Amino acid sequence: MIAKTKEELEILREGGRRLARHVRELSKMLKPGMTGVELEKAAREMVAKDGDELAFYNYKTKRDTHGYPSGLCLSVNDVIVHSPAGQNGVVIAEGDVVCLDFGIKHRGLFTDHAATVIAGKPQNEADEMLVKGTYEALAAGIAEAIIGNTTGDIGYAVEQVADKYHFGYPRNLSGHGVGKAVHEEPHVPNFGEPGRGEKLVEGLVIAIEPMMTLGSGELFIDKDGHSYRTKDGSRSAHAECTVLVTKKGPEILTK
Repeated sequence: MIAKTKEELEILREGGRRLARHVRELSKMLKPGMTGVELEKAAREMVAKDGDELAFYNYKTKRDTHGYPSGLCLSVNDVIVHSPAGQNGVVIAEGDVVCLDFGIKHRGLFTDHAATVIAGKPQNEADEMLVKGTYEALAAGIAEAIIGNTTGDIGYAVEQVADKYHFGYPRNLSGHGVGKAVHEEPHVPNFGEPGRGEKLVEGLVIAIEPMMTLGSGELFIDKDGHSYRTKDGSRSAHAECTVLVTKKGPEILTK
Protein backbone atom coordinates (compact mmCIF):
# COMPACT_ATOMS: atom_id res chain seq x y z
CA MET A 1 0.00 0.00 0.00
CA ILE A 2 1.07 3.56 -0.64
CA ALA A 3 -0.59 5.72 2.02
CA LYS A 4 -1.47 9.09 0.52
CA THR A 5 -4.09 10.69 2.74
CA LYS A 6 -3.99 12.03 6.28
CA GLU A 7 -6.83 9.68 7.20
CA GLU A 8 -4.97 6.61 5.93
CA LEU A 9 -1.89 7.59 7.91
CA GLU A 10 -3.90 8.14 11.09
CA ILE A 11 -5.61 4.74 10.73
CA LEU A 12 -2.32 2.92 10.09
CA ARG A 13 -0.61 4.62 13.01
CA GLU A 14 -3.42 3.84 15.42
CA GLY A 15 -3.73 0.27 14.15
CA GLY A 16 0.01 -0.21 14.54
CA ARG A 17 -0.03 1.12 18.10
CA ARG A 18 -2.87 -1.21 19.02
CA LEU A 19 -1.21 -4.23 17.46
CA ALA A 20 2.13 -3.51 19.16
CA ARG A 21 0.32 -3.29 22.49
CA HIS A 22 -1.35 -6.66 21.89
CA VAL A 23 1.95 -8.36 21.06
CA ARG A 24 3.65 -6.83 24.11
CA GLU A 25 0.85 -8.06 26.37
CA LEU A 26 0.89 -11.53 24.86
CA SER A 27 4.69 -11.68 25.22
CA LYS A 28 4.48 -10.74 28.90
CA MET A 29 1.72 -13.29 29.44
CA LEU A 30 3.66 -16.14 27.84
CA LYS A 31 5.18 -18.55 30.34
CA PRO A 32 5.95 -22.26 30.69
CA GLY A 33 2.77 -24.30 30.99
CA MET A 34 0.63 -21.99 28.85
CA THR A 35 -1.12 -23.45 25.84
CA GLY A 36 -1.62 -22.16 22.35
CA VAL A 37 -5.38 -22.23 22.94
CA GLU A 38 -5.00 -19.87 25.92
CA LEU A 39 -2.92 -17.41 23.92
CA GLU A 40 -5.34 -17.54 20.98
CA LYS A 41 -8.23 -16.77 23.33
CA ALA A 42 -6.37 -13.84 24.87
CA ALA A 43 -5.45 -12.45 21.45
CA ARG A 44 -9.03 -12.63 20.23
CA GLU A 45 -10.31 -10.92 23.36
CA MET A 46 -7.85 -8.05 22.99
CA VAL A 47 -8.88 -7.36 19.41
CA ALA A 48 -12.61 -7.67 20.13
CA LYS A 49 -12.30 -5.24 23.06
CA ASP A 50 -10.85 -2.61 20.71
CA GLY A 51 -13.56 -3.19 18.10
CA ASP A 52 -11.04 -4.34 15.48
CA GLU A 53 -10.80 -7.51 13.38
CA LEU A 54 -8.34 -10.41 13.26
CA ALA A 55 -6.21 -10.13 10.14
CA PHE A 56 -5.10 -13.75 9.84
CA TYR A 57 -8.26 -15.64 10.77
CA ASN A 58 -9.82 -17.23 7.68
CA TYR A 59 -7.08 -15.75 5.46
CA LYS A 60 -6.90 -17.72 2.22
CA THR A 61 -3.99 -18.32 -0.12
CA LYS A 62 -3.74 -20.19 -3.42
CA ARG A 63 -2.31 -23.15 -1.50
CA ASP A 64 -4.81 -22.93 1.38
CA THR A 65 -8.32 -22.35 0.10
CA HIS A 66 -9.97 -23.33 3.40
CA GLY A 67 -8.71 -20.29 5.28
CA TYR A 68 -6.28 -19.94 8.18
CA PRO A 69 -7.90 -21.39 11.31
CA SER A 70 -6.44 -19.07 13.99
CA GLY A 71 -6.07 -15.37 14.65
CA LEU A 72 -2.59 -15.81 16.14
CA CYS A 73 0.47 -17.61 14.79
CA LEU A 74 2.41 -19.34 17.58
CA SER A 75 5.61 -20.92 16.29
CA VAL A 76 7.90 -22.76 18.74
CA ASN A 77 11.55 -23.85 18.45
CA ASP A 78 12.01 -25.58 15.07
CA VAL A 79 8.73 -24.11 13.78
CA ILE A 80 9.67 -20.77 12.24
CA VAL A 81 6.30 -19.31 11.11
CA HIS A 82 2.59 -19.83 10.49
CA SER A 83 1.66 -22.35 13.16
CA PRO A 84 -2.01 -21.79 14.20
CA ALA A 85 -2.15 -21.11 17.95
CA GLY A 86 -5.63 -22.48 18.44
CA GLN A 87 -5.02 -25.78 16.66
CA ASN A 88 -1.34 -26.71 17.06
CA GLY A 89 -1.64 -28.34 20.48
CA VAL A 90 1.34 -26.39 21.84
CA VAL A 91 2.11 -26.38 25.55
CA ILE A 92 4.94 -23.95 26.26
CA ALA A 93 7.96 -25.48 28.03
CA GLU A 94 10.80 -23.86 29.95
CA GLY A 95 13.34 -22.40 27.54
CA ASP A 96 11.19 -22.67 24.42
CA VAL A 97 11.94 -20.12 21.71
CA VAL A 98 8.48 -18.79 20.89
CA CYS A 99 7.37 -16.51 18.08
CA LEU A 100 4.09 -14.61 18.34
CA ASP A 101 3.00 -13.36 14.91
CA PHE A 102 -0.19 -11.31 14.87
CA GLY A 103 -2.13 -8.96 12.63
CA ILE A 104 -5.22 -6.78 12.93
CA LYS A 105 -7.55 -4.87 10.67
CA HIS A 106 -8.30 -1.42 12.09
CA ARG A 107 -10.86 0.71 10.25
CA GLY A 108 -10.23 -1.21 7.04
CA LEU A 109 -6.42 -1.20 7.05
CA PHE A 110 -4.02 -3.97 8.09
CA THR A 111 -0.85 -4.03 10.18
CA ASP A 112 1.41 -7.01 10.88
CA HIS A 113 3.84 -7.60 13.77
CA ALA A 114 5.88 -10.46 15.25
CA ALA A 115 8.03 -10.93 18.34
CA THR A 116 10.17 -13.83 19.51
CA VAL A 117 10.69 -14.46 23.22
CA ILE A 118 12.25 -17.21 25.31
CA ALA A 119 9.77 -18.74 27.75
CA GLY A 120 11.06 -18.74 31.31
CA LYS A 121 14.81 -19.29 31.66
CA PRO A 122 16.97 -19.60 28.51
CA GLN A 123 18.49 -23.05 28.11
CA ASN A 124 21.69 -21.98 26.35
CA GLU A 125 23.61 -19.03 24.92
CA ALA A 126 22.87 -20.05 21.33
CA ASP A 127 19.15 -19.45 21.79
CA GLU A 128 19.80 -16.04 23.32
CA MET A 129 22.14 -15.16 20.46
CA LEU A 130 19.51 -16.28 17.95
CA VAL A 131 16.87 -13.97 19.36
CA LYS A 132 19.29 -11.05 19.79
CA GLY A 133 20.65 -11.43 16.26
CA THR A 134 17.19 -11.64 14.71
CA TYR A 135 16.22 -8.32 16.27
CA GLU A 136 19.52 -6.84 15.15
CA ALA A 137 18.70 -7.95 11.61
CA LEU A 138 15.27 -6.34 11.87
CA ALA A 139 16.80 -3.03 12.97
CA ALA A 140 19.30 -3.20 10.10
CA GLY A 141 16.54 -3.83 7.57
CA ILE A 142 14.36 -1.03 8.91
CA ALA A 143 17.25 1.43 8.69
CA GLU A 144 17.36 0.88 4.92
CA ALA A 145 13.64 1.65 4.43
CA ILE A 146 14.21 5.11 3.02
CA ILE A 147 12.99 6.83 -0.14
CA GLY A 148 15.13 5.92 -3.13
CA ASN A 149 16.46 2.70 -1.65
CA THR A 150 15.24 -0.70 -2.83
CA THR A 151 13.99 -3.95 -1.39
CA GLY A 152 17.42 -5.30 -2.26
CA ASP A 153 19.01 -2.78 0.10
CA ILE A 154 16.78 -4.03 2.91
CA GLY A 155 17.49 -7.67 2.12
CA TYR A 156 21.22 -7.09 1.88
CA ALA A 157 21.30 -5.41 5.32
CA VAL A 158 19.39 -8.31 6.89
CA GLU A 159 21.62 -10.87 5.16
CA GLN A 160 24.78 -9.20 6.49
CA VAL A 161 23.59 -9.67 10.05
CA ALA A 162 22.66 -13.30 9.36
CA ASP A 163 26.14 -13.92 7.98
CA LYS A 164 27.74 -12.19 10.96
CA TYR A 165 26.09 -14.65 13.35
CA HIS A 166 26.36 -17.61 10.93
CA PHE A 167 22.57 -18.00 10.93
CA GLY A 168 20.63 -19.85 8.29
CA TYR A 169 17.58 -18.19 6.75
CA PRO A 170 14.82 -19.34 4.41
CA ARG A 171 14.80 -18.03 0.86
CA ASN A 172 11.22 -18.99 0.14
CA LEU A 173 9.67 -16.68 2.76
CA SER A 174 9.87 -12.90 2.85
CA GLY A 175 8.47 -9.65 4.11
CA HIS A 176 5.82 -7.93 2.05
CA GLY A 177 3.68 -4.92 1.41
CA VAL A 178 0.74 -4.48 3.77
CA GLY A 179 -2.11 -2.06 4.37
CA LYS A 180 -5.13 -2.65 2.18
CA ALA A 181 -4.55 -6.41 2.40
CA VAL A 182 -2.57 -8.71 4.70
CA HIS A 183 -0.05 -9.46 1.94
CA GLU A 184 0.66 -7.10 -0.94
CA GLU A 185 3.50 -6.28 -3.30
CA PRO A 186 6.38 -5.76 -3.05
CA HIS A 187 8.14 -8.84 -1.72
CA VAL A 188 10.80 -7.85 0.82
CA PRO A 189 13.31 -10.74 0.96
CA ASN A 190 15.80 -11.24 3.80
CA PHE A 191 18.68 -11.33 1.32
CA GLY A 192 19.53 -9.33 -1.74
CA GLU A 193 21.83 -6.99 -3.61
CA PRO A 194 22.05 -3.25 -2.98
CA GLY A 195 20.14 -1.28 -5.58
CA ARG A 196 18.21 -4.30 -6.87
CA GLY A 197 14.52 -5.00 -6.47
CA GLU A 198 11.62 -2.60 -6.07
CA LYS A 199 12.20 1.10 -5.40
CA LEU A 200 10.92 2.43 -2.10
CA VAL A 201 8.70 5.48 -2.44
CA GLU A 202 7.11 7.89 0.00
CA GLY A 203 4.05 6.41 1.71
CA LEU A 204 4.93 2.77 0.99
CA VAL A 205 3.86 0.47 3.83
CA ILE A 206 5.86 -2.73 4.22
CA ALA A 207 6.31 -5.53 6.73
CA ILE A 208 10.01 -6.23 7.29
CA GLU A 209 10.47 -9.64 8.91
CA PRO A 210 13.81 -11.41 9.33
CA MET A 211 13.52 -15.17 9.96
CA MET A 212 16.66 -16.83 11.27
CA THR A 213 17.72 -20.35 12.26
CA LEU A 214 20.66 -21.93 14.04
CA GLY A 215 20.90 -24.42 11.18
CA SER A 216 20.78 -24.34 7.39
CA GLY A 217 17.54 -22.41 7.00
CA GLU A 218 15.95 -25.10 4.84
CA LEU A 219 12.28 -25.68 5.67
CA PHE A 220 9.36 -27.99 5.06
CA ILE A 221 5.62 -27.57 5.60
CA ASP A 222 4.31 -29.72 8.44
CA LYS A 223 1.38 -32.10 8.05
CA ASP A 224 -1.02 -29.41 9.33
CA GLY A 225 -0.51 -27.61 6.02
CA HIS A 226 0.48 -24.33 7.71
CA SER A 227 3.53 -24.65 9.96
CA TYR A 228 6.99 -24.19 8.42
CA ARG A 229 9.64 -26.28 10.23
CA THR A 230 13.40 -26.42 9.86
CA LYS A 231 14.52 -29.56 8.05
CA ASP A 232 17.44 -30.07 10.42
CA GLY A 233 15.37 -29.48 13.57
CA SER A 234 17.32 -26.35 14.48
CA ARG A 235 15.69 -23.59 16.50
CA SER A 236 14.41 -20.49 14.79
CA ALA A 237 13.36 -16.91 15.47
CA HIS A 238 11.25 -14.33 13.67
CA ALA A 239 10.81 -10.58 14.26
CA GLU A 240 8.58 -8.25 12.25
CA CYS A 241 7.45 -4.65 12.15
CA THR A 242 5.13 -2.73 9.87
CA VAL A 243 7.08 0.25 8.54
CA LEU A 244 6.05 3.42 6.71
CA VAL A 245 8.53 4.99 4.28
CA THR A 246 8.57 8.77 4.87
CA LYS A 247 10.61 11.82 3.87
CA LYS A 248 12.09 11.78 7.38
CA GLY A 249 13.07 8.12 7.14
CA PRO A 250 11.46 4.85 8.23
CA GLU A 251 8.57 5.16 10.67
CA ILE A 252 7.87 2.02 12.69
CA LEU A 253 4.11 1.74 12.97
CA THR A 254 4.11 -1.27 15.30
CA LYS A 255 5.82 0.14 18.38
